[in-house]
Amino acid sequence: MHVFFTADTHFGDHRTINISRRPFANAADMDEALVARWNAVVGADDVVWHLGDVARRPADVAKLLARLNGTKHLLRGNNDPDATLAAEGWTSVADYAEIALDGRSLVLCHYPFRSWNGQHRGALNLHGHSHGRLKPMPRQFDVGVDANGYSPISLDALLGSR
Repeated sequence: MHVFFTADTHFGDHRTINISRRPFANAADMDEALVARWNAVVGADDVVWHLGDVARRPADVAKLLARLNGTKHLLRGNNDPDATLAAEGWTSVADYAEIALDGRSLVLCHYPFRSWNGQHRGALNLHGHSHGRLKPMPRQFDVGVDANGYSPISLDALLGSR
């Protein structure tokens, strides 16, 4: 089992293609590419923490989750209404989480923090929301698809990226 992180998929949202300059002709092409890239790295027994902003239409979320490999946890983003949180396919739903992985403390939230619990004891802050446009702070990582090749990313890959 491996653990991955992602955010800001914005499935079905054509506006994100323009706003974030995504290299897709339309929302359908973007969605297919995001699903393919997710499933290329995430296996059936893996775990994915989605740090928010899942999809434009909550009614599409359950069908999307059924197509995506792994056990999926959601941390709500600013574009995730209650219906997205209620969609079948999430193992857990919250606004914030602190987990330990590979001996590291991780603080997970859709939003990047200026400071976070355990920051000065080596804890890492994983976030989305900024679509790769925010200058990172030490021990802070944007796990959104725009910053990571439109794919979920592992902790090892994040740590190796700097």
